[in-house]
Amino acid sequence: MYTDTESGREAVIVRTSIVGIAANILLASFKAVVGILSHSIAITLDSVNNLSDAASSVITIIGTKLAAKPADKKHPFGYGRLEYLSAMVIGLIILYAGVTSLAESVKKIIAPAEPEYSSASLVILASAVAVKIVLGLYVRHIGKKVNSDSLVASGKDALMDSVISTATVAAAILYMAAGIAVEAYLGALISLLIVKAGLETLRDAISEILGERVEADLARKIKKTIAGVEGVHGVYDLALTNYGPDSFIASVHIEVDDDTTVVAVDKMQRKIADAVYAAHGIVMSAVGVYPSNSGSSAASAVKKQITDYLAGFPEVLEMHGLYVDEGEKTLRMDVIIDFDAADRLSLYEKIKKEIAAMFPQYRTLVQLDLDVSTL
Repeated sequence: MYTDTESGREAVIVRTSIVGIAANILLASFKAVVGILSHSIAITLDSVNNLSDAASSVITIIGTKLAAKPADKKHPFGYGRLEYLSAMVIGLIILYAGVTSLAESVKKIIAPAEPEYSSASLVILASAVAVKIVLGLYVRHIGKKVNSDSLVASGKDALMDSVISTATVAAAILYMAAGIAVEAYLGALISLLIVKAGLETLRDAISEILGERVEADLARKIKKTIAGVEGVHGVYDLALTNYGPDSFIASVHIEVDDDTTVVAVDKMQRKIADAVYAAHGIVMSAVGVYPSNSGSSAASAVKKQITDYLAGFPEVLEMHGLYVDEGEKTLRMDVIIDFDAADRLSLYEKIKKEIAAMFPQYRTLVQLDLDVSTL
């Protein structure tokens, strides 16, 4: 997680994007001249790809600026998700460039033109490969550092471009040495790689907008922070809602002794909110409470019996919130069943039925919980 200020993060993204724009425009200019003079469709398409990369960097800047707008009455959680939308736009630009270049490559396959390479053109292309490798590694590193999907995508795209440019140089050397022209076919291959990159960028952006599972390492750290608050006996159901890179609203359930007063619970909740924000920069929107039977040997025996029973189901990831209410003769608990289970609902119904049969003296209430942050 990037720990600098939001304005500092924005400045880093903009500065890195400007570097990318300048480098890609320079490379596109050189490659366009070489491509036109040598009648090489592969080099010409490579230059178009550099222009699409420059356009992507412009979109990154615009998206970052808009995403940095402060929260307001209409959007109380801010505009951070606009960064994911800008990544989608970048994906569409890359996809369009790939499809149009593929069409041009097919035309050249049908009606080929003889390329005319020179030693100077090869030197320019080789230099472009080196620039793209350095640019790709730099942009990707900064993107990971500041958690910017757009920069990471641009960095990956630049590294892929270096591979494409290397292939273009190899094709030129092959033609100069053996007279074998593979220009149009290489152009088609380049186009397919561009299409693939565009689809992957779109997929990743859409996945972020839909809402992804909590990162295991982050979930573990937050739960450890919460568990460190005095009086907390268990931490469950941690849910993080993403409103942009490194911008989360969280909720959680904690387990406390059933004789804990409301005042004590309130103090605990406030300590948790302060500790999580101080350690992770995350706002806690809600802290729910599960009561725990304190000093009840009967409840401990019930818990052991249920734990042993559920151990026979590898699909059951966790059981929590177990409480035996002797006054109302109820047994309450939550179970988490793996999303990959063959039939989650059928297994849930089976567990409910069999636990009810195990404890006929209680009215059993088994809740199916979501696997949002189980480690």
